[in-house]
Amino acid sequence: MKQQQLRRENEARVDWGIILSVLLLAVIGMTALYVAVKHDTSTTSVLHALVSQAVWYIIGILLVIVVMRFDAEQLWKIAPIAYGVGIALLVLLLVFYSRAYALKTGAKSWFALGPLTFQPSEVMKPAYILMLGRVIAKHNSVYPQHTIESDWRLIGKMFLWTLPIIVLLHLQNDFGTTLVFAAIFFGMVLVSGISWRIIVPLVAVVAALGITAILLVTYGRGILLHLGFQNYQFQRIDAWLHPAAGSTGNSYQLWQSMKAIGSGQIFGKGFDVSTVYVPVRESDMIFSVIGENFGFIGGCVLIFIYLLLIFQILQVTFDTKNEFYAYISTGVVMMILFHVFENIGMSIGLLPLTGIPLPFVSQGGSSLIGNMLGIGMVLSMRYHYKSYMFSSRTTFD
Repeated sequence: MKQQQLRRENEARVDWGIILSVLLLAVIGMTALYVAVKHDTSTTSVLHALVSQAVWYIIGILLVIVVMRFDAEQLWKIAPIAYGVGIALLVLLLVFYSRAYALKTGAKSWFALGPLTFQPSEVMKPAYILMLGRVIAKHNSVYPQHTIESDWRLIGKMFLWTLPIIVLLHLQNDFGTTLVFAAIFFGMVLVSGISWRIIVPLVAVVAALGITAILLVTYGRGILLHLGFQNYQFQRIDAWLHPAAGSTGNSYQLWQSMKAIGSGQIFGKGFDVSTVYVPVRESDMIFSVIGENFGFIGGCVLIFIYLLLIFQILQVTFDTKNEFYAYISTGVVMMILFHVFENIGMSIGLLPLTGIPLPFVSQGGSSLIGNMLGIGMVLSMRYHYKSYMFSSRTTFD
């Protein structure tokens, strides 16, 4: 009887709503992957692709179970370790990156061992979220009353922990992933308690830099080349601005994606019907498969599941009432939200191509592992908050 009661209590501490949302996304991902690979021109078999992705899902689930067992104090303690390991992997990548993938994508972002590939920046994301959450919570415990001086000091601390990642990603020519870290950074700044008298000017500066970058892309590409931008990045922007102008490369990929999604119309062509070929649709362009097969309605259902997942994560944060957890969940939400926004946006031509995958849906182990680690950290909030309550401003040194 005691064992049954203990099992029921443990089950009650698991947030099954979040798990169900992730499982629904996984089912959609496997379904879309089946269609993409079956109608692809590559030599990869459907069975091999599905089994490989299923193995990554299983590894991700096991990691969720492990991370969920860590309480707030343990997450606090491992944050610097996880961050240090992530930085070390990014440094090693500068030497041992996959030459084949670098030639193919223009970025030095992958380790490769035979057919297996791994992108360290994906697992760096949850480590970075943990570290920034610790930095913010520790700073706010020292400065419970926010002042302009203390807020600038906090921004400086956050920037110092972010700078090594930005530099290493720049050396890898991975601008798309840099944008993800920037989104996480600004999201956590917004909830850190920093005064709006600082946030508003910062947003204005970022907006001004964005407008300047757009103007330079059009009229001053030589300046951007001197600043480290690559020709392949300009090609992606050109493909975004003029998707019908080219018949090869990024222009062709984007144009085909838009054609596939548009051909699905309201209700789609039906499952396993694919008449428009889209390059790399099993990963970066997976939304084109969903749009072609299930139409506008299918795309809306997918977006609704993402919104439901984000709502459930925020609900857990409000229930636990723990500052450190709040920063972690904010980082996870920004990570998922930016991926969804950018991936779907680039698939329909609203945003430039960046190679950012669709969370829990796109093919690829590294991205899936990074997202699963984030989900594991969120599930640990619900799992531990009833049995091990912390005050809203507790720090663990």
